[in-house]
Amino acid sequence: MSDNTQSHYLENQFLIAMPQMLDSYFANTVTYLWKHNEQGALGIVINKPLLACISDIFDELDIECAVAEGPFREQHVLAGGPVERDKGFIIHDAGENWESSVTVTPEISVCTSKTILQDIAKGAGPNNYVVALGCAGWEAGQLEREIGENAWLTAPASSELIFSNDYAGKAHEAAAALGIDLQQISPEAGHS
Repeated sequence: MSDNTQSHYLENQFLIAMPQMLDSYFANTVTYLWKHNEQGALGIVINKPLLACISDIFDELDIECAVAEGPFREQHVLAGGPVERDKGFIIHDAGENWESSVTVTPEISVCTSKTILQDIAKGAGPNNYVVALGCAGWEAGQLEREIGENAWLTAPASSELIFSNDYAGKAHEAAAALGIDLQQISPEAGHS
């Protein structure tokens, strides 16, 4: 497929929930869109921390931690979306691939492998990663309709924002990259 054919797809973009978003799950969220084609789209919400931390995931999966657990107790697991909530998705630095790794860009990959978690626990994993439970999914044409209905603002993704622990500020920072202040947008949707 040529670049011209893919140009209307939004892979490696952020979806920023607009203030009028009525869906309680997605209100105030930023979703990293890692797959988008004629069949639909997949993304991972990157700013909804759960109470669980990475070390809780290690305990749940019987993964022995060979390095100091301090950082793993501080780093939250994210609620990645309402689809497959019991499945772990890891956004990580590209470079080394683990089983099931999908390279999105030269800098970012996504995988669902337990092996990457074992390597993280050993100190042999990627430098930057986000662990999320669940993902967000859209059927063919659904995301395009929602964008047309002003539910989402799209912005180029940045690895710095993906891996940032400032969960509360991610939506404003992603919109600010476009020169938009979300607080200045009316929650009332309208078309002219």
